[in-house]
Amino acid sequence: MSLRTHAPFRADHVGSFLRPAYLLEAREKKAKGEISAAQLREVEDRAITEIVKFQADVGLQSITDGEFRRTYFHIDFLEQLGGVKTDIPVTIRKPDGTEELAPPVIRVIDKVRHAKNIQLADFEYLKAQVAALGLPAITPKVTIPSPTMLHFRGGRAGISKEAYPELDPVFYDDVAKAYGEELQSLADAGCTYVQMDDTNMAYLCDERMREAARQRGDDPNELPHRYAGFINKVVAHKPAGMTLAMHLCRGNFKSTHAAAGNYEPVAEALLSEMKLDAFFLEYDDDRSGDFRPLRYLSKDKVVVLGLVTTKFGQLESKDDLKRRIDEAAKYAPLEQMCLSPQCGFSSTVHGNNIAVEDQRRKLALVVETAREVWGG
Repeated sequence: MSLRTHAPFRADHVGSFLRPAYLLEAREKKAKGEISAAQLREVEDRAITEIVKFQADVGLQSITDGEFRRTYFHIDFLEQLGGVKTDIPVTIRKPDGTEELAPPVIRVIDKVRHAKNIQLADFEYLKAQVAALGLPAITPKVTIPSPTMLHFRGGRAGISKEAYPELDPVFYDDVAKAYGEELQSLADAGCTYVQMDDTNMAYLCDERMREAARQRGDDPNELPHRYAGFINKVVAHKPAGMTLAMHLCRGNFKSTHAAAGNYEPVAEALLSEMKLDAFFLEYDDDRSGDFRPLRYLSKDKVVVLGLVTTKFGQLESKDDLKRRIDEAAKYAPLEQMCLSPQCGFSSTVHGNNIAVEDQRRKLALVVETAREVWGG
């Protein structure tokens, strides 16, 4: 078995990290008007420089900026698209005492367009920090939310009928074009690895979410295939030489989750129909079901098994990880697999209930296990 010389790598990760205390303090000062946006960015720059070195030291080949410039993994990007308006989500305390982030309201109020380069400046800083390490085998990765989030949360009612009397094909084409222009701006700056984070395909594995889709007037059996076509419109704009991956997220706010269920309802649309290069799938506990859906994985695709949880600090057993990889290999070739944590460590600025040092231990385990399974 061989190492992979391009993304995704045998030991990979989803992208977000716990924000250091001094960065959280600076964000509070900015919110109170005590420091400027430029001053906050200087603090972010410092934190990103540190997290880049952290990732390299642990042995990762793909490196992100930790999403340190974001409050939420999705809103901060989507609200910068022309024609999109988002409302900040609120935290809900459930009867059992746990907290859940209520889904934000994302509305399309006008024609969707690429109004500006959203991630370009952030990528250029990340690229410079990676280059400063002098390690040519390391690839900077950009993470952005999936375009399906512009439809799933609100359905037809969340998209202006004045701007889009009919969704198909104009709405999907406009969004794909906007994403394509964003990808091209990144490619022109040297970006070769982009990951789209998608909650909606994972939510369609959960019967509660499927029923909510029905209540909005959508067919949960049809949506995965519609979204596959939607994503393929984005892929049609993908610049040459760029790896475009998707991470399926089941919710990751403060170590909680929002959805559960086997991947079977979406597996064929996801793994066979979508023309993406790779899929990051959450498999850190029983809520994700078994590995049988991997039988749909196309021969030219890679699946990154998210077997290590970012929700809790307890370290997984390396032998258990190898056993689970062997189980997955019954349904898809080992050569088409990689290993990662199931999600980021801090999908929102709030972070998971895990210690900073646990991040290192978890990632080191991923790297060590991948080397032992695939060599290198």
